[in-house]
Amino acid sequence: MSSEQKECGYIAYIDEAGDPGLKTVRPIDPNGASEWLVLSAVVMKAECEPVVIDWVRELVDDLGISQRRDLHYRTLSPTRKRVAGERIASLPLRGFAVCSNKKNMRGYRNPRAEKIPSQQWFYNFCVRLLLERVTAFCDRRTIDDYGERRKIKIEFSERGGHRYSQTSAYHYYLRQQQQAGALYLTKRAPVTDLLDWQMMEAHPHGDRAGLQLADFVASSFYQAIDTGGSSNWNLEPALALAPVMAREGRSQKDFGVALFPSRWWEAKLSKEQQQIFRHYGYEFARW
Repeated sequence: MSSEQKECGYIAYIDEAGDPGLKTVRPIDPNGASEWLVLSAVVMKAECEPVVIDWVRELVDDLGISQRRDLHYRTLSPTRKRVAGERIASLPLRGFAVCSNKKNMRGYRNPRAEKIPSQQWFYNFCVRLLLERVTAFCDRRTIDDYGERRKIKIEFSERGGHRYSQTSAYHYYLRQQQQAGALYLTKRAPVTDLLDWQMMEAHPHGDRAGLQLADFVASSFYQAIDTGGSSNWNLEPALALAPVMAREGRSQKDFGVALFPSRWWEAKLSKEQQQIFRHYGYEFARW
């Protein structure tokens, strides 16, 4: 057994839906970047990694998809999306979705974050929000699961325009800040001793079955909140995932499903956009 296998207790597959653009943002700017950026993680014990491909192949077969062997959310019919969500919700994994509404970020710059050498500070910051929750989940389980602290291997779905080396460097920098007691945001913080920048990788979506599951989580929540006049609005897949969306205590709010800005009631979400968040524990003023 390699040293990596010995120290890796969990694997987190990470994908996204939407884009991190902030210069212009819909619906304020009709042709702007997406209103939402959704980052998702699917987390499981590392020993499950060899069988993830079997899970996905069985799911594809059960859905009656003959044209392809991989799972891709956008190619599924609404009925298949719901069924796939129900099947994924029966697997030994946990899901996380960080949903950032960007209307209040339009044109925003963060000089503090920009001091960290990176051309993608907003994306990296959203990854941080996601990993705060993923590492907290694994931190609670690692002693019971393994009798020792085990690290988390991170795999990103490779997207054009992202430099994952910068994301790894960003989290290495956060660890240095944390160790020096100089972390700026302290409400939550990644459990950095469970992370190792050398165990962060990026792979094409089609090469990793786990990334296909993460794509399903990200895309289902994106479809549940991207109402913007789209005829594709659909709550059912994200609702179907409820059994596996991670909990903190008994609550999924702000943990398995996290809405940003943190003062979510000021996000001015439509009643349609609010529905999925209400299901996962958020409260809004009644319309």
